[in-house]
Amino acid sequence: MKRKLLLISLILITFVTTGQNKMKKTEELIDKKDPGWVIVEGWIKTAKNKVQILPVDELKAKEALFHTQVTTRSPMGAIVFMTGGLLIDDGWIRILGSGNSRFNRTLPDWNKGKSFNEFGETPPFLLIADDAIGGFYLLNGGGLGTDVGKIYYFSPDNLEYEQLDITYSEFLEFCFNNDLDKFYEGNRWNGWREEVSKLKGDEVFNFYPFLWTAEGSDINKSSRKIIPIQEQYSLNLDLRKQIGFEK
Repeated sequence: MKRKLLLISLILITFVTTGQNKMKKTEELIDKKDPGWVIVEGWIKTAKNKVQILPVDELKAKEALFHTQVTTRSPMGAIVFMTGGLLIDDGWIRILGSGNSRFNRTLPDWNKGKSFNEFGETPPFLLIADDAIGGFYLLNGGGLGTDVGKIYYFSPDNLEYEQLDITYSEFLEFCFNNDLDKFYEGNRWNGWREEVSKLKGDEVFNFYPFLWTAEGSDINKSSRKIIPIQEQYSLNLDLRKQIGFEK
């Protein structure tokens, strides 16, 4: 328990203080004595849900770690440095790492222009993962509420930022072991697994009628097409404004 709390604190402290000081060199962020990957890998080996570790490119991993400014002693830093990303449940959930040919996005590059403009800035939130239906998981840096360090789900079926009241480490536990059929109840169509397994990490399924409408409540009756995830993210933000969530 103490070990888990320490890992959580490492992410939170680094996340909140990023940009307040000069950016650390990559070598300063690599913890060879106590790497967090040992812990994360152990969690993956005992996971109930299918977890695929995407191969990492060493040069891209170092660059992504530097831009993220999180130590590899933390789970987030470990995933960025040691993986091209993680695919959960045949790619239904994609956890951002340092990028891969199948998952062509890095955690820092995906956030640039969304949660911050320049690397090294303190972001109000950080996009850490997303799913095949256009839902996004965010780590709160203060821009989503007072519960800094907790995860929110930007849900496609109501366009709300839902408080999950879990930390990054607990989010990994959720992905690895939670009943995802129950969490996504009503949002998985017949034959979804085969279709999702062929989806690229920078693509999502777009539905019409929209999932948040009464007409789109039965996903099996909605039409769906594959679109770039950037397009879906921008669409979700625009729709929030149109229906009055943001002004």
